Amino acid sequence: MKKSKLAAAYGCFFMLLAGSVFAQKKAPAPNSQVSKWKTEAINDIASQSKQAQEMVDMVFSFAELGFQEYETSKYLTGILEKNGFTVEKGIAGMPTAWMARWGTGKPVIALGSDIDCIPKASQKPAVAYKEPILEDAPGHGEGHNSGLPLVILSALEVKKIMEREHLQGTLVIWPGVAEELVGSKAWYIRDGYFNNIDACIFTHVGSNLAAQWGDNGNNGLVSVEFSFSGDAAHAAGNPWRAHSALDAVELMDIGWNFKREHLKPTQRSHYVITDGGDQPNVVPSKASVWYYFRERTYEDIKAMYEDGVRIAEGAAKMTNTAYSYKILGTAWPGHFNKALSEAMYANIKTVGLPAWDDKDEQLAKAVQVLTNAPKKTLSGEPIDGLAKKLDSLTGPVKFSMGGGSDDIADISWNVPTIVLNYPSNIPGLPGHHWSNAIAMATPIAHKGVVAGSKALAATLLDMLTQPKIIADAWDYFKNVQTKDIKYTPFINKDTKPAIHLNKNTMDKFRPEMQKFYYDPSKYKTYLEQLGITYPTLKKSGF
Repeated sequence: MKKSKLAAAYGCFFMLLAGSVFAQKKAPAPNSQVSKWKTEAINDIASQSKQAQEMVDMVFSFAELGFQEYETSKYLTGILEKNGFTVEKGIAGMPTAWMARWGTGKPVIALGSDIDCIPKASQKPAVAYKEPILEDAPGHGEGHNSGLPLVILSALEVKKIMEREHLQGTLVIWPGVAEELVGSKAWYIRDGYFNNIDACIFTHVGSNLAAQWGDNGNNGLVSVEFSFSGDAAHAAGNPWRAHSALDAVELMDIGWNFKREHLKPTQRSHYVITDGGDQPNVVPSKASVWYYFRERTYEDIKAMYEDGVRIAEGAAKMTNTAYSYKILGTAWPGHFNKALSEAMYANIKTVGLPAWDDKDEQLAKAVQVLTNAPKKTLSGEPIDGLAKKLDSLTGPVKFSMGGGSDDIADISWNVPTIVLNYPSNIPGLPGHHWSNAIAMATPIAHKGVVAGSKALAATLLDMLTQPKIIADAWDYFKNVQTKDIKYTPFINKDTKPAIHLNKNTMDKFRPEMQKFYYDPSKYKTYLEQLGITYPTLKKSGF
């Protein structure tokens, strides 16, 4: 009798164990069921346009520069904590960086977007001429106010379905801090925050709904500040007793500008003098210059960096000064995942572009005239108002003359990653410019975020229920992307994030900017709070 009871007990135990193993290896949900969940998510997100508008407008009103995104991070993490996410703050030594997690088990999917803005880009939204909210203040002249609202809208909708349907998986939401300085993502990688991530979907504002795989044609870069130290003297009384640090900066710049003739045409290099001395009658004992060295490959970026160091050394020798240098930011050239892009694009085709109305088109065309926008894109598509036709899914570029950089690439070389572009801005604008802020707290931005959120939510549901997508993503990552190219970081364990940057600027402007923070308890939209008619195409009296 005792033996039979013991056998029965063991039998129950092994049945429970088998059931547990089966639950862990649960079969994928039927396509018909997943399709119903995706339709539900798309419809629900369409009904949440008010929440999208409020988040987009709120972050727009904060307008915080890189490493100083305190209000933005506080606001967004507050929403996530309220909705059950656990938030780790101050990651990688950056006070405004964080990671928010919800869910259990695999797959672990990271969802990110940038949050910083552009210097001197303050601009009233919906106004088709230059009209800053606050003269010379920062503003969202890149549109980074829209990306994490899109991510959060998608994640909360998918979370609801996961809870109800008992879907296994973990959502990880994170911000691209100081993207304009390419100052955070390589540090996230270095400090292990993406070690256990299965896939990453990043979002970035654009003028169409699109995804791309392979080499996207952009440059990587290393951002370096060179500092020189000499001896001061009276500039009129005893200049021969001085060793001018400013002379060293200017000689370095001259040397680099002569070097340009001998660089590949794919390079981009540019600099600003961050410290040129204090006043003309004192020979500067301290001076600094900040360079971005951009190229298409790690090897070429590294070569430019090393050339820069040699030229700085030469300038120091010529002026009898000392020199030092430090990395402030870095980004690899981008390469994005084929399997994830194909999954995303299938949902993009289902979602389609927003339905633009006459007011949206009037604003877009007026701003295109204002900025002398080109008539066609580089691929030959016409630029006339807002996008009416979806971009196609594109693969690796055959050749690129070089271009911009984004440190999402550092994540893409460590985890299968894609970038979802969404249509919240106007085609043909110059970028990093006050005009790029005009649309970013208007119905154009709001509609673009809703469209992007639908595509992201549907793709998340695919990834959570179809293990083959992530398996194929890793196959591409290991056997194609990283087969011959291995990620080598520019930073080491001792490279600190440049969290001092932009502090003085934000300390100067923040007290006045606070007067213009959006108050959704009093106003339906930020346009209403600012007293702006949508769209405002001409100045009053003109």
